[in-house]
Amino acid sequence: MRKLKNQWLNKEGYDCFGCSPDNPLGVKMEFYEDGDDIVSFWKPQTHYQGWIDTLHGGIQATLIDECASWVVFRKLQTSGVTIRLEVKYKKPIMTTEPQITVRARLKELRRNVAFIHVEIQNSKGETCCEGEAVYFTFPQDKARGMGFKYCDTEGDELFGF
Repeated sequence: MRKLKNQWLNKEGYDCFGCSPDNPLGVKMEFYEDGDDIVSFWKPQTHYQGWIDTLHGGIQATLIDECASWVVFRKLQTSGVTIRLEVKYKKPIMTTEPQITVRARLKELRRNVAFIHVEIQNSKGETCCEGEAVYFTFPQDKARGMGFKYCDTEGDELFGF
């Protein structure tokens, strides 16, 4: 598993709710490449709850959408926008979990539309939530014009989780 570089870190105005490490309200996700998958390990916090000790469904949808976007960055080497997001809540995710895993994979690419499957698992490995994200992907020259360069790994380090 290799950690992905966050190429947006030094971009003026960057304050993404999903992946900015400096957004005080954000979820501060980091991403890893594991074969065909993009993975994020995340620690739920009490201030992201809906019901007592239960992770808010909107935060779960955010985690799914953000992980799917990093599939587009890394696997397709471009950027894009979400055009549809379908989320299925199967089992509550507790904010008391020590860590959850968000795992996304490109299922299909039709021209410039990417179909991405995402699952969230609790610390026991149970799938609690899954989503299907559909992204409109920009041609690479347009993505470059919008500031996207290249999504690379931080190096050859392998991380075990």
